[in-house]
Amino acid sequence: MELIKEILKIVDIITAAYLIYYIITGLCVLKSKEKIKEETKKHKFAVIIPARNEEKVIGNLFKSLQKQDYPKDKYDIFVVINNCTDKTKEITIENGINIIECTKAINSKGEALRVAFNKLNKSDYEAYIIFDADNIVHPKFISKMNDTLGAGYEIAQGFRDSKNVSDTWISSCYSVHYLIHNIFLNKARMNLDKSSFINGTGFMISKKFLDRKGYKAHTLTEDIELTARCAIDNEQVAFVEDAITYDEQVTTFKESWKQRKRWSIGTVQCFRIYSKRLIKKIFRKNNFASIDTFIYLISPYIQFLGAISYIMHFIIAMLQFQHMNYTSKILFLGIWYLTSIIISIAAIKIKRKKILPYIKGILTLPIFVLSWIPINIVAIFNQKKKNNWEKIEHTKDVTIDKVLEITYK
Repeated sequence: MELIKEILKIVDIITAAYLIYYIITGLCVLKSKEKIKEETKKHKFAVIIPARNEEKVIGNLFKSLQKQDYPKDKYDIFVVINNCTDKTKEITIENGINIIECTKAINSKGEALRVAFNKLNKSDYEAYIIFDADNIVHPKFISKMNDTLGAGYEIAQGFRDSKNVSDTWISSCYSVHYLIHNIFLNKARMNLDKSSFINGTGFMISKKFLDRKGYKAHTLTEDIELTARCAIDNEQVAFVEDAITYDEQVTTFKESWKQRKRWSIGTVQCFRIYSKRLIKKIFRKNNFASIDTFIYLISPYIQFLGAISYIMHFIIAMLQFQHMNYTSKILFLGIWYLTSIIISIAAIKIKRKKILPYIKGILTLPIFVLSWIPINIVAIFNQKKKNNWEKIEHTKDVTIDKVLEITYK
């Protein structure tokens, strides 16, 4: 029993160190950072949109891209048609958008992107910008990425915002989650002049980078995988706060479970593939990005161990007939809940947004976070199974004009 107690102490120390690390790095958002200067040269971009049965939403993405504050002859749009059975292809043709068609089965978004990159490999595009079909895009997105490319960054992540913040408590939790991720993870690292994290959609990658490094995607989370490869190769990922993508968040717990399970499985896959190389890089180069990415990849394991430790403390106390101090346990949960609210409100206020649309997410985010623990447990013990990319249904018919009206009125 004493051995178990000692092991639990070690687990508690590791969990505490993990939390302290993110508190310290998150506070770096307060550090000032010189803005990227406006680039006079207009680089040529290819906008790539992987799409599988997205007829309900893809038209609004086209409209937002056609309203970009950027020369129309300096960017082209390509939709990667992934075995669609609806009218996605017809809508794309009607809007005069280029098509890249997948002729084989695609098991992940990363595979769809590889098809596009291979197709455009000999083109004169200087960089690629990737969006999901349910996105709508701020008018200045491409111009801000152009400034970033001109400043010497070859990979950059935009600000991932939401277009359905207050639909349900789930969509609201996602919206708060992404604000926290944008502010206390990516913006904080950009302020430190360190590498940020690629976050699924609304990111840029230069053709020079792909020509030099190629594009490899072995997992269900191509964004985390690319982040890990950048850390290993000393490629800094910029965070472009003013390049905003408005994303459709899922609205039901069932869909959220499916989506987050894919993310967690992909994170565990990335850990198993890249952890050894990240550790080697840490000791050879003292590379902050490698340390940072490694800590990010162990998140599912930390949550799992933290939950097991918390449960084991209760079991040991009951087996040894120890008096349980319920007051301290309730106080701990209360402080944790209050901290979650403070962090959420801080992220919202830093972006000068209104509190009310996010109130569902602010109040229920701790439940959302706790529900990630069983998801991570499933992910950790699910690796021998074949995991395919499961489509999330998108139906939110919102235009960029409507989003900007709500956001900036």
